[in-house]
Amino acid sequence: MSSILRIHWTIAPEIAPRPLINCNRCGGVKAYRCSGKFRVNANGKRIDVWLIYRCVDCDNSWNFGIFERCNRRDIGPALLAALESNDPELARRHAFDIVALRNQVGRVEEFPDAAVRKQVIGGMKQSATALELRLGLEVPISLRLDRLLASEFGISRSRLQALEERRLLAVDPEGSKALRKPAREGTTIRVNLASEPDRQAIILAAGG
Repeated sequence: MSSILRIHWTIAPEIAPRPLINCNRCGGVKAYRCSGKFRVNANGKRIDVWLIYRCVDCDNSWNFGIFERCNRRDIGPALLAALESNDPELARRHAFDIVALRNQVGRVEEFPDAAVRKQVIGGMKQSATALELRLGLEVPISLRLDRLLASEFGISRSRLQALEERRLLAVDPEGSKALRKPAREGTTIRVNLASEPDRQAIILAAGG
């Protein structure tokens, strides 16, 4: 009977998406980075809010619309204070809203880099012969699941595929199709390592 080490991975992307915009100062399409600063413009009962972006080459600004002609009563005092103080968590949440960015500019540059926080929630590393990983995402990411697992396990993607073909690796939901897609919130990965000579090294890497 396998001894299962259960681990929760919290995945946080490290680089925010960058909209690709025609920079009138550079004279061509350039990537723009998030400045982490909001611009709040109040006109009577109406409020406009933008997240400010800067061209990576010339620092020219572009405003990503968050609220447009919004009634002041529809923005709570706490949210308004966070916007006016450039709350970093609020700025980060909007900066990683890839859907909203695409709706405004169309083309967006994405980055797969992510940090993984690992928490053992059951079992013992020393005696484990199998892994059960549960994924939690701070925000959606573009990093493929197979790249994530291979990197964190310290093995190749071909080795990962071989484990799946031998039915030693299973992904819920979506099965093997999920390996070629971006990592998703709530995904569970089960890996049977009982017959693998480097079992302990993989388990230690997976558990942090």
